[in-house]
Amino acid sequence: MSDQFELNAEVRTDMGKGASRRLRRDAGVIPAIIYGGDKDPTPLSMIRKDLEKALENEAYYSHVLTINVGKDKEKAILKDLQRHPAKNRVMHADFMRIDDNVALRVNVPIHFLNETSCYGVKTQGGIIQHQQTDIEVQCLPADIPTFIEVDMLEVETGQIVHLSEIALPAGVTSVALALGEDHDLAVASVIAPKGSDEDLDAVSADAEDVEDGEGADDSKSEEGDSED
Repeated sequence: MSDQFELNAEVRTDMGKGASRRLRRDAGVIPAIIYGGDKDPTPLSMIRKDLEKALENEAYYSHVLTINVGKDKEKAILKDLQRHPAKNRVMHADFMRIDDNVALRVNVPIHFLNETSCYGVKTQGGIIQHQQTDIEVQCLPADIPTFIEVDMLEVETGQIVHLSEIALPAGVTSVALALGEDHDLAVASVIAPKGSDEDLDAVSADAEDVEDGEGADDSKSEEGDSED
């Protein structure tokens, strides 16, 4: 069950791009919005440093949050962030209201375990590649996991870990897998290092194929010459 974070906000009445720029520049405040449920979208303003401090915890991205707007409290999840392209500062935040009894979709970060002691790395000299860094799941708000673990200990070189091999908590399902077996995405793999025997064998096989092809072309050419 997810713990809750709290964040203070105020209703924003001064609208428009110019007003948003003034908020960011003059007051250290950023514009935000909360929407969803049976209420109208509400424009908000938040203290930039408070939000950015909260975002240092990866759990903030998938946890149920409590947004304090005056005397009102809104349960929500962080749905989207807009950052400055050069300075990476938060420029705008979107929050979606949640209902405790309604399942929702959320992206949960992956924690890869035993990467340094992975058999394919430690024994076979392979290299781990991450194809996914989070998993989109569907569940009730109370069941949102803080993170999902993927154990790499026994993965060998050449093996791929797929979504279907990952154990999800009770009440949590993979959005991709719900679409069918064709959506069983690769999450991580262990590949052979460059210049390994596997790579050399592949190069040799390619070279033999080329030679065989060239030999066939030469024989055809000779047959053609003899007919002339």
